[in-house]
Amino acid sequence: MQDKASLPYRRGVGIVLFDKAGRVFAARRLDTADAWQMPQGGIDAGETPRQAALRELEEEIGTAQAEFLAETEGWLTYDLPDDLVGKVWKGRYRGQTQKWFAFRFTGGDADIDINTAHPEFAEWRWVPFDRLVELIVPFKRELYRAVCSEFAALARKLAEP
Repeated sequence: MQDKASLPYRRGVGIVLFDKAGRVFAARRLDTADAWQMPQGGIDAGETPRQAALRELEEEIGTAQAEFLAETEGWLTYDLPDDLVGKVWKGRYRGQTQKWFAFRFTGGDADIDINTAHPEFAEWRWVPFDRLVELIVPFKRELYRAVCSEFAALARKLAEP
């Protein structure tokens, strides 16, 4: 295996999708029993990060019915655990650097369909924003804390009656 430190980061996006009550979409991965996450993925050639975020919503949860609210000021990075470096993304990356976006879901729960052409999730639910980090796999928790910190004021506003 190549030295992890010499590998680049994969550029990607992540999406904090808020419902009308200010809760956040989270889904359990098909390939890892206790791994919950928000939609995320890579940026295709010629795409802006925001375009990639909407495409990822469509690909992962079957809908892009969402309105843009905010984006992180910068890019946030996480490293894969050593045992995953050679397995994920064909061993080409050490982790990801991501631009995160907050969107408000404009559809209804029936519009969400995780049984997509290439399913990634086994189940999904709306979770309180302040409970999100505890659901996430340990190696992504620092990144999720940073995302939650940047969107905390927005989350409080959205949760107001």
